[in-house]
Order: sequence, then C-alpha cells, then structure tokens
Amino acid sequence: MKRKFNYLLLLPLLALFASCSRDVFDEYYGRPDYLEDPIYQQLDARGNFKNFTALIQKAGYKDILSKAGYWTMFAPNDAAFEKYFQDNSISDVSKIDDATAAKIVRYALVYNAFREDQLSDYQGSKGWEVDNAFRRRTAYYDGFLNKTINGQPKVIVGSNRNGANNYISGDNNNKYISYFTKEYFEAKGLSSFDFNYFYPNATYSDFNILDSKVTEADIIAENGIIHEVDKVNVPLVNIDQYLEEDSAKGTGSKYSSFRNVVENNLVSYNFNQAATNTYFNYTGKSDNVYVKTYDSGLSFAPNNENYLKETDNDGQSDAYTLLVPENTKFDEFKRDVLLKHYASIDKLPKYVFQDLVNAHMVKNAVWPSKASSFDNALGEDLRFDFNTDVIEKKVLSNGFFYGVNKVQKSNLFYSVYTSAYLDPNYSLATRLFNDGSGIKEMISNIKNKYVLFLPSDNLILSMGFRYDANYTQWVYTNPVTNVTVSGGPARSALYRILYNSIVYTPHGELDNIATTSGIIRSGDYDLPGEYIKWSNNKVYAAGNEYYGNAVNITGKDVQQNGTTYYVDNLLLYSPQPQGYKIKALGEAVGSQFSTFYNYLKNSRIYNAATGEIQGVVLGTSYTFIVPNNTAMAQAVTDGILPASTAPTLESDIEKVKDFIAFHILVNKTASDDGLTTGQFETLRKDSFGEKTYITVESTPGTLSFKDLNYRTANYIKAQSNNLADRSLIHLVDNYLKFTQQ
Repeated sequence: MKRKFNYLLLLPLLALFASCSRDVFDEYYGRPDYLEDPIYQQLDARGNFKNFTALIQKAGYKDILSKAGYWTMFAPNDAAFEKYFQDNSISDVSKIDDATAAKIVRYALVYNAFREDQLSDYQGSKGWEVDNAFRRRTAYYDGFLNKTINGQPKVIVGSNRNGANNYISGDNNNKYISYFTKEYFEAKGLSSFDFNYFYPNATYSDFNILDSKVTEADIIAENGIIHEVDKVNVPLVNIDQYLEEDSAKGTGSKYSSFRNVVENNLVSYNFNQAATNTYFNYTGKSDNVYVKTYDSGLSFAPNNENYLKETDNDGQSDAYTLLVPENTKFDEFKRDVLLKHYASIDKLPKYVFQDLVNAHMVKNAVWPSKASSFDNALGEDLRFDFNTDVIEKKVLSNGFFYGVNKVQKSNLFYSVYTSAYLDPNYSLATRLFNDGSGIKEMISNIKNKYVLFLPSDNLILSMGFRYDANYTQWVYTNPVTNVTVSGGPARSALYRILYNSIVYTPHGELDNIATTSGIIRSGDYDLPGEYIKWSNNKVYAAGNEYYGNAVNITGKDVQQNGTTYYVDNLLLYSPQPQGYKIKALGEAVGSQFSTFYNYLKNSRIYNAATGEIQGVVLGTSYTFIVPNNTAMAQAVTDGILPASTAPTLESDIEKVKDFIAFHILVNKTASDDGLTTGQFETLRKDSFGEKTYITVESTPGTLSFKDLNYRTANYIKAQSNNLADRSLIHLVDNYLKFTQQ
C-alpha cells in the first residue's frame, strides 16, 4: 500500500528556504554600506547644488548619474548659477531650456573618474605620463547641425579627423574642456602669467577649470568624482565655429577676410553615407548629411575636436593653435603681396592658400610665455610679439586662438622664392622648386641671402622643356636634334639648370652685378652647385661659353633674403668633355697651357676623338691643376716627366699618365673664394691601388695646392678659373710631385 504525501506541507518550508537564500544573496551581492552615494545623490544631499541638480533632471541625466559609472563632474554650485542668471538676464533655473540644460550638464561631465592629482597626468598608449595633461574629453558634442551653404539648406557634421580620411563613423567629435593645475604648470615651466594671458579678470588658484576656480576638489561618489566649481561653464566653440561666429557679425567682424580665403578655397562639403545613415537612425529623417571638410594639405582641420588621434587620448596632452590676422592687415597683405602679379584672389594656385594658412597654424598648444619655442606648420618660428601683436586670445574647445595685428612674415612670401611662387609667369620653375627637390626650402629661408636667376615659363618652353600634367612628368625635346626624353632624365636636366641659377650670397656678392665681374659658386653652402661667371649684367655658365650665348639680366625683384634677377636665357651646363676645354686653352697662340696639353693629347688616358679623359665623367665635379710651360719644363729637368711629349717607352708613358692624373682633383671643385680647403683625392692611384691626395689652401683672392712633400703650386689668377663641365681649370706656377708613402 502506497503512503500518500501532503505536498502542501512543503510550501511553508520552501518559502522559508527562499527567504534565507535571498538574504544571503543580497548580503553578498548587495551595495556595500561603505560606498558613497552616486553623483546625483551626493549633489542633492549637499544642498548647494539645487540649480545644477534641476538641470540634471531637465537634461535627462538623473538616472545616468544615479547608477554605477565612472565619471568626473565639474559641478557648478548655486552661487555660480546666481551669477549665470544675472549675466544672462534670467530669473531662475526654470528659465533655462532643455537644450541649454543638456549642454551645461554634458560639458561638465568628463569620461572616467579623476582625482585632482590625476588630472595633470596623460593617459598615454603605454601608460600614465605624469604631469603631461591639461584637457579632458567631455560628454558633449555638437552632432548634426542645420546650416545654409551657398544658399542651400544642408545637414552638416564636422570633420573628426585631420587629413584625407576626415570622418570616422561612430566618433561623435566630443568637445574637450581645459583646466590649469599647479602640477602641469610647474612641469611645463608655466605660471599664472599664462593663465591670466587668456583670463585677465580671473584669479589663478592652482586648480582652475577654464577661468573658474575649483572650490572643493575630490568629492568621492559611488560612480565617480565631483569637483565643485564657482562658475557655470557652457560648451566652448571650436576654432572653426569661432571664426564662423565672428564672420556672422558682418561689419563688426575682425577676421572675416582670412576666413573667406579659407572657406572659398580650402573647404568643401562632402556627402557621407555613413553619417547619413546615423542621422536617419537618430532622427528618422532622410536628409543627406555632408561633412564639412578642410583641405588635406592643412596641418589640421579647425573643426576637428579630436586633436591628432594618433592615440585615443592624445587630446588630453595637447591642442591646436591658430593665429588669425585681423581684416585690415590681412587685406593689405592680399593687395601688396598675394595680388602683386595676380588679377584676383581666385586665380592663385591652391598651394598658396595651403601655405598661407599653414603659416598661421601650429599643431601644438602655444603657451604665451613659450611662444618663441614653437614653429608653425611650415617649420618657421612664430614671428609675432605676444606682448604687442596679439589683439585677442581665446581658449577654445580644440585649441588656442590668437587674433593678431599682422600676417606671419613667412619665408614663402618674402624671399627670392616668392618672385616665382607668386607670379603665374614663372609656374614651371615653381613646380620644380616645389616637387621635393629641396630648392623651395633653401631659397625661401629668409635667414640666408641668395640671388636667383629666374627664367620665365616662355623661356623654359622655348628651350625644349615642358611639364606633361597628364603623365605627371617633365619632357625635354632638344631644339637642335629634336630628340625627346621624359621623366627622370628630363627633370634632372632642368633641375641642374635651375640649381645652377641659385647663388648663396651672404655678403651681397652680386648686389652690383651691373657694374662688376667675377666668378662665383652656385647652389648652397652645404650642397654646392657649379661655378658661373658674371660681367656687367651678363651671366655665363660653362654651357653658355660653349654655345656662345650669354644670359642677360632684364630686371630684378628685391626680396628680404636677396635679389631675383629676371633673365633672357638659361644658365646651361656644357655637354663637352673637359679635355676639349683643355685643348682649346692649350692650342691658343702663346698659351701657357700648351705643354701640359701636348703631354695630355699624346697620353693613353686621352681620347682625341671625343675629348674624354680616362676616369673623368661628365656631370661629376673636378679641379684641373695645370702647371704652366715653365713648371712643365722643370718637371722634365727633375726627371718627373720624359723629355718627349709623345714617349714610346712604357715607363715614360706611365709617368705621363700618373703625372696628369695627380693634377686632377676628383669630386671637388676648388676656386679662389675660400670655400674649398683641405686634403682631397686625386685621380691617381698609388702602386697599391690606394687613393692619393693633394691639399688645397684658399682664401678670397688666393688659391694654392700642396703635395705631401709640401711642394706648393700657386694659381695664376689671370689665367685660372676656366669653366668646364662641373669643373674649373687652373693654371699654376709649379708642378706637384707624388711620393709613395
């Protein structure tokens, strides 16, 4: 017989067990008693944040700030709101609309919880960097904005990256808030001067949020940390928005001329499908969304709140700086500099606008006391006196803004480079200067003085050079042979000609070119070019002497770092081997080069058909040291050379070859200008195949050569400095003797 069991008797027992289990669960997993209240409850309980808690409720953030989380709140107290009401002519917190409430609350709210002593530290990709931060990302962002662009209504969103890839979907472009702490200021060598430069009517307190003071720091909450502040901070505009607000003032605008140049030439509005999808999901509206895009050639996008975003938090440690000239000075600059050779501003090449704006951009936060240690995006020092040239200064959400009463005196606009750069008649020379050749950087350096012999586009074209934009390459057609080369060889040929047209003149050596004559080395001090000659407004390179066509100077343009001379011909290099030039010198009636040439022409290292000397290559630098006839006779007497200029004995043939080779310097062109001194390699090798050397001594007006026995050969000035391909040929009063070491 089965016994019956009354299951109803189990119900009280189950209820008892369940009650015990819940008590244990709550005790284990429940909120610990020692935890502080969440941010909202903390603010509410303190009693002096009534206005702020009212805004938190109005903004819909009460629930968020009452739950678990990890926030920093810069909370304005009630006294701060009383001043805010007065400044904005409102009676109480009820008059603040929901949108403004959300702005105030979200801009006071920073992601992650930071004590005062942590705020000066940067959350780098490899860990905390102590005392290297003065900004934090807030919960506020502008999002999608309705604007009228060129008369058309559009939904606009700002760039959230710099460069070509300027918009990343899912990044809201949150605004940053800046603060100023004792730890950061001491680490960076800053002081209250830097704070008061931006906020002259505020007091630096060692812990300021913008221009407000932190009256109580490190109020610990369950879901973060509260810092009480004495001012209501509304979201700051970014640099782009500040300029837009200024332009909206119409005749009261200070910076609209600069902004118009940027907006008309370096800004575009580009449809973005990802942003359009996000906008639809957020609003249910089907409008197309356009990203306001700044040209990728700029150092940064003034509407990007994210700084560089090379690491996620790099905006904590740095920010942008833009210095903007006020309208009057900028308009003067446009008239006198930009439009000197252009009919209107829209005719200028885009790279001019890029350079102009980059000259006023710094990809760092430029602190006023440290301004001299920063360079602009062109690598130039900032040429502003921060005591007298700055008329307005602002800390904005993505950087510092300085309104200035002058235009940056950029190298590009006040140098010999400018003569080509800002004149459409010289665009071909400018193209080559700008293509990474290094010429642009060299001749635009206003700290060094140069002369530029500048050929026009028409002249370059007439000489057979052109630029093929379809294939992005240079093309050269020889006007005589009609043979065409393109790409690298064509560019190299024009580069050599234009580099030969640049002369470093630290002492104004060519200032009086119309009434003087002489020889001078082209190129830069660190990267020498070839030697050229001038005489009474005419200039010659080796090729001009070869072809018999001088370069005439037709005009000039005086710039801050020298003079540009406009010319009617190119400074050409010679296609002729150097041996032919020695031949011409040696065959002249009564020539002092004749004995040396007679030995050369009969030697085994000379090719009479081509004029080539064995081991001497066209396009390479050389110095030819030619003993005069008397010195050559002495070499014969001393047994250094055979008596016959056409020896038949092998030993004598070798003597001649070695003698000539020892009088040719390799990879170096020496003249009487003091630029080349020291010990240099010759063409001769010793019996072990090792290099041999000669010492060059030179000062302005003197030139001599010494062998290892200190035998000296002095140049004979009147018959020296003869031009050949990348070479000079000198007549000297002695021969040099090689001694095997």
